[in-house]
Amino acid sequence: MADIDEITTTDLSKFGYREIKLMRELIDAWMDQGLPDDFEDEGVQVMMNTNSGNVFLTNSEYQVVMMNGDKLKSFYNCPECGREGFKKEFEKDSDCEGCREIAGADEEDEERGS
Repeated sequence: MADIDEITTTDLSKFGYREIKLMRELIDAWMDQGLPDDFEDEGVQVMMNTNSGNVFLTNSEYQVVMMNGDKLKSFYNCPECGREGFKKEFEKDSDCEGCREIAGADEEDEERGS
């Protein structure tokens, strides 16, 4: 019996055509671009959020990588306020220390043009 409360899944039988296409884009980007430098490559698997339809790569450290336009980018979750997004979506002048840390983390990425 399927768990209707399951929010994320790696079961490809639950992916629709749209999600399979997104998965293919992720894997193609991984092959062409490699994984972001801050993403550990141990235990990598494709996962889908059944509520949002987002398809992403995750790993044994629970890090997340998603497509941001045509680039494979790390997707962050602030442990303090719960904000989610790509690095540029976190404000350096935020009142939240966690968001400031994410915004300022690995600033060399922006300098390298990643």
